[in-house]
Amino acid sequence: MDWVPGPLAGSPVDFPSFHAWNASLGAAATAIGTRDFPDALRAALDLLAPSQMMNGFFYSPEGRAFDLYSERLVADRALIVDRYLAGAFVLDPFHDAVRADGQPRMIAMRDCAPDSFTQTEYYRLHYAATGIVDEIGFVLPLDGGHVGVLSLSRFGPAPPFTAGERARLHSAAPVVCAFGQRHWFPAPGRVCDGAGPVARIEHERLTRRETEIVTLILKGHSTPSLAAVLGCAPNTVKVHRRRIYAKLAISSQAELFRLFWA
Repeated sequence: MDWVPGPLAGSPVDFPSFHAWNASLGAAATAIGTRDFPDALRAALDLLAPSQMMNGFFYSPEGRAFDLYSERLVADRALIVDRYLAGAFVLDPFHDAVRADGQPRMIAMRDCAPDSFTQTEYYRLHYAATGIVDEIGFVLPLDGGHVGVLSLSRFGPAPPFTAGERARLHSAAPVVCAFGQRHWFPAPGRVCDGAGPVARIEHERLTRRETEIVTLILKGHSTPSLAAVLGCAPNTVKVHRRRIYAKLAISSQAELFRLFWA
């Protein structure tokens, strides 16, 4: 993907003038409910922190994922959308953060990813393969227990979002979430709730506790992080891991990943 030099290449963008920000918000508000809304919202957000892609997904209570918005992808759709919806979303840190309580807010990948996320097979084979270097999301509560996330992404060699840019987007979150909720409510996928897989990590040889540990391992939790989440000693985690690997006749996290996502 070619990278176009611009505001991303230099110093952080100054906060927009009151007039420019209000004008952009007015344009986005006017476009709610039309095909022009995503572009209008993106134009407003670019005043606060330029990004290279805006797209989104939403999740159903029973464990399915749907495409919320992906009309202007700047990367491989098969990787970013199709593979994600086929089940990879279960390992996405945004999925856990969004499903945690479904409350409208801004989330940042760097804040919600587990401590060893960049060492996982999911990161290597899916997330890093997209070329995304940083991602900000806005949580959108929808109808019937559905909840969405609208993401702003930057691709290498663009720099990650700065602290100032994240702060500006955080301040704008109430407006962004309210506009997005109004535009995408009710949940677009409600008419096809029966479509798409229900993605779960499960295996007939594993106990419920072992399945929980496998899920956390695949998501990128290190042994200390696992111990903290599970409320046990690190040595206990190691014992569980050895027992799980023996049951599944594997010896590495790569094999564990392939077992569930061949």
